[in-house]
Amino acid sequence: MEIKSIKILGRDGCSNCSRMFQDTIDLAAENNLAADIQHVTDIKEVMKFGVMSLPGLVINEKVVSYGRILSKADIKKALEL
Repeated sequence: MEIKSIKILGRDGCSNCSRMFQDTIDLAAENNLAADIQHVTDIKEVMKFGVMSLPGLVINEKVVSYGRILSKADIKKALEL
């Protein structure tokens, strides 16, 4: 699967959401993954994905995880790296 976009759905000031975002950036860099990576904190944008529990992980506009803080290994598995 070609990964074009990755979004971490979260809240401003949420340390777990920010950590997932940074871990995702780190994994992309370590694996030469050229994808658009965004930390989405606007609640209206988050609601478009139908996610009620944060943080969320969205790959290519598809929600793959929400309501759970993913470890770096979990993120890597979700990205199929």
